[in-house]
Amino acid sequence: MSEPALEARVRALEDAEAIRRLKARYAELVDARYAAGAVRPPREVGELAERIARLFTEDAVWDAGGSLGVCRGRAAIRERMASPTLHFSRHYFVNPQIEVVGDTATARWELLAPCTSRDDRAMWMTGVEDDRYARVGGEWLHASMKLTVVFLAPHERGWAKRTTG
Repeated sequence: MSEPALEARVRALEDAEAIRRLKARYAELVDARYAAGAVRPPREVGELAERIARLFTEDAVWDAGGSLGVCRGRAAIRERMASPTLHFSRHYFVNPQIEVVGDTATARWELLAPCTSRDDRAMWMTGVEDDRYARVGGEWLHASMKLTVVFLAPHERGWAKRTTG
């Protein structure tokens, strides 16, 4: 294998790993908005929302569909993240399918997110996220994120009879 080909393969692997770390950081910050079964104080949530927004390009799209909505641009994403819709969440992104092409990439992630609704109901949510990424100033950022919910089901009833969001 030629040296340039080997360098390209190593760079693609390093880029994919950087995207995995970016997605893990996103999950960590989104979930950090909650503590002890409640939303953290507004000042703390605002600081976390700012840190979450910085993981996106200036013109990024955050699309959670349905009742969670769509945000266009970093400022709108920051505003949305500053207004949590739950009392608790824990995002588990698994089985990434990442494809890097130069300074752009796409990925599909499976998502499992146990959560607690505002009315304190324990819920199971699962879905897929289809993401686009861009390398900006040498750093990978989310360019778009689209959630497709497979199901959202109350914990006590489970998901056996629940097949769509």
